Amino acid sequence: MRANTNLLWLLAGFFALVTVAYIVWGLVDPHQHSIEWAGTFALALSSVFVSFVAFYLSRVHGAQGGELPEDRLDANVDDGDPEVGFFSPWSWWPILLAASAALLFLGLAIGFWISIIAVGIGVICLIGWVYEYYRGNFAR
Repeated sequence: MRANTNLLWLLAGFFALVTVAYIVWGLVDPHQHSIEWAGTFALALSSVFVSFVAFYLSRVHGAQGGELPEDRLDANVDDGDPEVGFFSPWSWWPILLAASAALLFLGLAIGFWISIIAVGIGVICLIGWVYEYYRGNFAR
């Protein structure tokens, strides 16, 4: 995380430098001779927002009190590989749930009645996915 924080501080400095260059370029341009405010504010706020993220990450890193695996040179890949959770390897429910979500948005674009059908299919798919291991061959 320390490397990420340093890169973000570098990025914030880059945006600040580009903001200054953008202002100077607008003033030197023979056709303009003024500051272009939309781009100036966009670049300046990009610098400010990246600084917010860098400050937050530096505070979090300081509060952790230890080094993360990605900060150590002798760390293995497995050191930073946490247990994410259990996923059903042969489950069709996530695919059907994604299809019902696609149908829902299609219904919002084409006709509202399709969205009502998609919500019904989505509720069935969500219940099927949640209770997948409580019935059938995979029941516990």
